[in-house]
Amino acid sequence: MNITVFCSAYSLDERYTLPAADFARLLGERGDTLVWGGSHAGLMGLLADGVKEAGGRLVGISVDLLAHKAYEGADELVSAPDLATRKALLLERADAVVVLVGGLGTLDEVTEVLELKKHALHDKPVVLLDTDGFYAGMRTQLERMETEGFLPRPLADLVVFATTPAEAFAALDQAR
Repeated sequence: MNITVFCSAYSLDERYTLPAADFARLLGERGDTLVWGGSHAGLMGLLADGVKEAGGRLVGISVDLLAHKAYEGADELVSAPDLATRKALLLERADAVVVLVGGLGTLDEVTEVLELKKHALHDKPVVLLDTDGFYAGMRTQLERMETEGFLPRPLADLVVFATTPAEAFAALDQAR
């Protein structure tokens, strides 16, 4: 399975890096392919290292402006001319999407993926790994949108929230 992962390119606290490392190990041990932003920096680099060490395959989708941060050990590395193209390629190459902790770029990526799914422009499973309650506010907002009629589809059809890497993979396996 090609699993596109959106996450931070910054180095983070152990409460985020340890679950990300566990997720990477599980992904690699399953023989899945990590499709990610192609960076060696921060959580992205930790994730790629962990997948590679565990025997998984790496497909990086970088962007020209960040070529200096490209992960040199990827099995395949694609460079997109801009961020919009990069997002499209990340989704195109995905069988499923998992979102780890991240900043504005990650928020941009996940909201676009959910918007496209809302309009049935893809049917790929989307899982938010809610490490240490990081996405609790987003979950509350999405639930409010559903309750107040702003989502044309049930929230459960758009995204699954998981609290551990094992739960994230269980959700992906159930969606197969």
